[in-house]
Amino acid sequence: MIAVLLVGMLAAEEPVPPAQPAKADHVVVVKSERTLTLLSQAKVLRTYKVALGGTSIGAKEQQGDHKTPEGHYTLDRRNSKSRFYKSIHISYPNDHDRQKAAKHGDAPGGDIMIHGLPNGFGWLGAAHRAMDWTDGCIAVTDAEIDEIWELVPDGTPIEIRP
Repeated sequence: MIAVLLVGMLAAEEPVPPAQPAKADHVVVVKSERTLTLLSQAKVLRTYKVALGGTSIGAKEQQGDHKTPEGHYTLDRRNSKSRFYKSIHISYPNDHDRQKAAKHGDAPGGDIMIHGLPNGFGWLGAAHRAMDWTDGCIAVTDAEIDEIWELVPDGTPIEIRP
C-alpha cells in the first residue's frame, strides 16, 4: 500500500526542466592572447582560442588592411547563411573609427564578424588557428560558433583589446 502511494506521489510531481545555461552579457577578445571570452555578471562562461586578421598587430585603420579592430563595439546581428558556417556581426566602425579613417582620406572598412570556418572547410577544426588568416574578423571552429550563437544575444557588448 505504501509503495502504491509513493509511486502515485512521484508520478504526480512536475518534471524539473533542465537548467538553461547563462547567457553572456559581455564578450572580451584579447588579440595578443588570441582569446575570446564570454562573461556573465563578470564570471567567465567560456573562453575560446581564435584566429584573427592576417595583419594582427595594431587596430584596424582602413578597409583592406586585414587588421582586427580594437575598441568597444556591439554584437548587433547574425547571419546563418554567410559564406562562413555562421557569423555574428560586430558594430565596427564606430564614430571614432570613421573619423580616424577620414583624417587619412581612407574608408574604415566594415563587415567585421565573429565567424566559423568557410563553408565546406569545417573539417579543419582547431587547425585553422595555426595562423591568422581572416580579413579582420575573429574566427572560431564551427562547433564553437554554435556555442557562441546560443550563449550571446544580439546587443551584447564586445571589447576587443590589443
